[in-house]
Amino acid sequence: MSTETATSLRISRVINADRESVFRAWTEPDRLKHWSCPEGLTLRDVQVDLTVGGRYRLRMESPDGGVHTAVGLYREIEPPQRLVYTWQWEEEDHDVGETLVTVEFHAQGAATEVVLTHELFPNAEAKDSHVEGWTSCLNRLERLLG
Repeated sequence: MSTETATSLRISRVINADRESVFRAWTEPDRLKHWSCPEGLTLRDVQVDLTVGGRYRLRMESPDGGVHTAVGLYREIEPPQRLVYTWQWEEEDHDVGETLVTVEFHAQGAATEVVLTHELFPNAEAKDSHVEGWTSCLNRLERLLG
């Protein structure tokens, strides 16, 4: 399910894994590299300093050699229920400025509802391109853990 405004998106997905496992998949480099980029891209480099104020860097490559690098810093870390971090593209041709991602992990028996909110986009076009990317990433996460 997704709900959106002109400059923010919200996507909810139930993953068939406990929330500790889903939280680890979202925060540990060796797990992130298996799902945290859209289908068709490969995550070539993952750097995570999982501390408040710590930075992360996700370097994605397309089959044609194009590079997309997401960077930011962690604002809130509450294992295993909540993660808040900034998001910005390193490459100038993708940059839409700094945005904010909030991920909530809700236990639902043996499964976990992931609620992702990505906000502060400068316009609807930038938000729309991220809806597609996040949906693809969540598809990969669901296949990995489900």
